[in-house]
Amino acid sequence: MTPNFAAGVDPWGIRETDLDLESLPRAESIFALANGHLGLRGNFDEGEPRAESGTYLSGFFESYPISYGERGYGYAEDGQSVINVTDGKLIRLLVEDEPFDVHRGFLDEHERFLDFRSGILSRSVLWRSQAGRTVRVTSKRLVSFTQRSVAAICYEVEAVDREIRIALQSNLHANQSQIAEHRDPRKAAALGDVLAPELASAHGLRVVLGHRTHRSQLALAAGMDHTIDTGNLDPTTLTQVDDDLGRVTVSALLKPGKPLRLVKMLAYHWSGRQSIDWLRDQVDASLENAMAEGFDGLAAAQRKYLDDYWTVADFQVDGDPELQQALRFSKFQLLQASARAETRAVGAKGLTGTGYDGHAFWDTESFMLPPLTYTKPSLVRDQLLWRYRTLPQARERAHQLGLRGAAFPWRTIHGEECSGYWPAGTAGFHVNASVAHAVQRYVAATGDEEFEREYGVEMLVEAARLWASLGHFDYDGRFRIDGVTGPDEYTALVDNNVYTNLMAQLTLEAAADATERHVDVAQTLEVRTDEIASWRVAAGNMFVPFDERHGLYPQDQDFLTHEQWDFEGTPADHYPLLLHHPYLQLYRRQVIKQPDLVMALFVRGDRFTDEEKQRNFDYYESVTVRDSSLSASIQSIMAAEIGHLDLAYDYLAEGALTDLHDLKKNAADGLHIASMGGALMAVMFGFGGFRDHGGQVSFRPRIPTGLSRIAFPVIYRGHRIRVEILTDRVTYSLVPAATADADTVVIPFLHEDEELELTAAEPIVRPLAGPAPVIAPIQPLGREPARRTGVLPPTRLSA
Repeated sequence: MTPNFAAGVDPWGIRETDLDLESLPRAESIFALANGHLGLRGNFDEGEPRAESGTYLSGFFESYPISYGERGYGYAEDGQSVINVTDGKLIRLLVEDEPFDVHRGFLDEHERFLDFRSGILSRSVLWRSQAGRTVRVTSKRLVSFTQRSVAAICYEVEAVDREIRIALQSNLHANQSQIAEHRDPRKAAALGDVLAPELASAHGLRVVLGHRTHRSQLALAAGMDHTIDTGNLDPTTLTQVDDDLGRVTVSALLKPGKPLRLVKMLAYHWSGRQSIDWLRDQVDASLENAMAEGFDGLAAAQRKYLDDYWTVADFQVDGDPELQQALRFSKFQLLQASARAETRAVGAKGLTGTGYDGHAFWDTESFMLPPLTYTKPSLVRDQLLWRYRTLPQARERAHQLGLRGAAFPWRTIHGEECSGYWPAGTAGFHVNASVAHAVQRYVAATGDEEFEREYGVEMLVEAARLWASLGHFDYDGRFRIDGVTGPDEYTALVDNNVYTNLMAQLTLEAAADATERHVDVAQTLEVRTDEIASWRVAAGNMFVPFDERHGLYPQDQDFLTHEQWDFEGTPADHYPLLLHHPYLQLYRRQVIKQPDLVMALFVRGDRFTDEEKQRNFDYYESVTVRDSSLSASIQSIMAAEIGHLDLAYDYLAEGALTDLHDLKKNAADGLHIASMGGALMAVMFGFGGFRDHGGQVSFRPRIPTGLSRIAFPVIYRGHRIRVEILTDRVTYSLVPAATADADTVVIPFLHEDEELELTAAEPIVRPLAGPAPVIAPIQPLGREPARRTGVLPPTRLSA
């Protein structure tokens, strides 16, 4: 499989023109379709060969007891893992007496195309059996954005040069076992068959199966229905059903030029409360609606939904076709992960694979929600409501840990803590600051006062109570937060992590401000004026360590006293370090998995001077190995701000191409959705220089060598600011909200340090201010990003 992304790159899709079975695992992730509720991995219609069959439902999981050699009080008790539910993608073809199988016969043509504008994965194959029978098979697959529970497949088979008897078998199959044991902690747990059958029914060409998970006791109904367009072929059909398998078989005698067209509709509904019977009724209703629309109707609705999305949300770069394609792929996958998730979690892999057990982390609020806040804010509201609805579990967790407020989990699906490793899990309390910051950002960007009153204030209050109880005042009156883990997972259980302390400070101030704006809500939450005052005192006296000798902010108060990692003595194949070295050695040395102090330079950029940002960025570059897919985007943002524009470009490309180039060697487990969100952040916050500190919109745009134009939107208070950066100037234009009086809309903002007011009447154009020359920083030996400037070598998707 060799789609070329350097020459002839399609800016609106991913094309596969050859079959490379070694790259199949990654291709299954890249060609996955989803809508935030339902996800289908990019498996072949016939189901084999496959690396991992995947059909996933947001929030649908099985639980399992976490095993410990030595148990401690407060350890997470149960894990949660996304599971492969009933698979309805399967359509198998028998050509006379030979199965259509890419392992057998002769594959004369093969092409797949994922179209970002239509949301359809198409496939075209010309195949000859060993007996010399030739058929052309084409299929189109979609997961509907407009009908949340529905997917559809249009499958055509045509005889090419002679009359052929064929049979199609359309399956609905539960409990496909496939995940083997492994040593990589990033992979999913192997749970075996977890779906217990409760219902199996068939009527005509429709089959519905009902199952329930053994431990989590979640109920699921899945169904399929079909239409067959045969012209005058007069096919025969057979419908069969048992506990774990439903099958519709169609036999027909094909003549050249007269294809058999099978349209297959799928519907999925699940619940932790509703009966299987009720879920079956919902599946029947969804199937009936889908059948009424037909494949063409669903495809038309899908196209309209995406046309509306791209009109508002498109990111454009001129001069690097591969990067343009990767950024649109990122936008498309971020939408697929969240569009219809509604009030269920968006996991680190979306619905593209089982990596990380399908868990949501701080990635959601810190990397996925920022670009969505300014391009599709309704999806951010949905995700924050999911967090809000897990407050009972978070309060219980805080109580278990001897703390006040709410302690959101490091990793979860349902809201309970699922991390079995305390230092890199529960101790990562900064997830609570990420949630609180996402609330602040959303309210400031949208002006959604109803959300703030009904949900946001309570979330901020519980986060502030957590920080107030987690920290303490030392003898010098400084507020300290000890024994925590920051974003860098190669450093754990430290005192006064700068990022954590500064984010806690922001949360405490935000909670105090919100409760004073909404006094009645504060009274309902039993927030007293002295409690508010205590938050302000803690925030005002937050300890932020600084090393006078080196003129640096240490990542935590002791970080700069540690020995540096032996980068020169580390072989290239020992990265990521976590798979080759014990945490004992990582924790004792200066080596950083992903930006931590540098993350603080970005998120709390209002707290640092330009000189401090450059000095600290350059130092931490020298010890950061980027073993996390979350690294490149933050390094890109800060490199762009400081003036390392070519380095920022390199990092942007690395983040955007993480999965398309399989840079982390684990795209097979699912796509890195947060890395994609981070790449969009690198465009918006990096080269766009966009900042939203304190709700103030500001821009310091830049453009690197190799790009001639960058354009992106910022939706603020319902109005769309369009930013276009050329090599010599930047243009700001305004498209007011449809419900607004365009003549009265004024958006105040800063360009560099100039105060401006943007209206719809006239764009604002300013010359592009180039950054002052700076000396490029160095990275650890062998950990430099791939250079983006100059001639780009051809790259192939082994996906």
